[in-house]
Amino acid sequence: MAEGGAMRAEADAVPAARAGFWTPGTQVLWRYRENAGERFHIARPVTVVRDDDELLAVWLAPGTECVRPVLADGTPVHVEPLRSRYTKPRTVQLDHWFGTGVLKLARPGEPWSVWLFWEPGWQFKNWYVNLESPLVRWEGGVDSEDHFLDISVHPDRSWHWRDEDEFAQAQQDGLMDAPAAEQVRRAGRSAVEVIRAWGPPFSDGWQHWRPDPSWAVPSLPEDWDRTPAHVST
Repeated sequence: MAEGGAMRAEADAVPAARAGFWTPGTQVLWRYRENAGERFHIARPVTVVRDDDELLAVWLAPGTECVRPVLADGTPVHVEPLRSRYTKPRTVQLDHWFGTGVLKLARPGEPWSVWLFWEPGWQFKNWYVNLESPLVRWEGGVDSEDHFLDISVHPDRSWHWRDEDEFAQAQQDGLMDAPAAEQVRRAGRSAVEVIRAWGPPFSDGWQHWRPDPSWAVPSLPEDWDRTPAHVST
C-alpha cells in the first residue's frame, strides 16, 4: 500500500453500504488486492448471510475453493522468513479453505472487518479484527486491501494485537508509508474502543449463528480476478 495506497479503493469507488443489497443465500466474491499493486491476490467465494445499511455478513464455508498468494516458487507466504517475505516475487495459487468455516462481518465504511472462528463441533474460538480498507462493492462481490495489523478477541473479552511484526516489516519494505501506517494505527485504536465498550458486532450474539444447511458451497468463478464493469453507487 505504498504512497497512501490504503485509500486507493476508497478513492476509486464507493463504500459498499451505498449500493443495493444482496439477499441472503446469494453467492459473491470477497477479494483483496495485493499491497502496492493492482492485482487481486486473494479471492474467496462466500454466501451472503445478511446485507443491509448496517452490516454485511457472509459465510466462508469449509472446502471452498479460493485463491491465495504464494511465492513464485510455490512456497507458502507464511513459511518464508519475515525479512524476505514481502520482497520476493509472488504469484497466486488455487487452494481450498480447510478446517471450520468463517463468518465475516463488515459495517459500512469501517476500516476493518470482524471474523468469527469455531473449533470443530461449533465450539466458539474467537473473533478476529482484520484491519483493512473499507469494503467496496461491485456487481459480483466486495474488494478491499489488507493492512497487515490485526486484533484477536477472546470469549472472555480479552484481546491482543496480532502481526505487529508483519506490520513493521511492510513499512520497512515500502508497502506502506508513514501516513498510511498511522491511519491504520488509528483504525486499530478505534476498533479497540469498540471492543472495550463491547459494542457491535461483539455484543450481537453472532457466535451462536449457524449456516443454513441447504446452502451449497460456492464455486470459484474462472474470472475471479476480473475488473468490475462498474461499481454500484
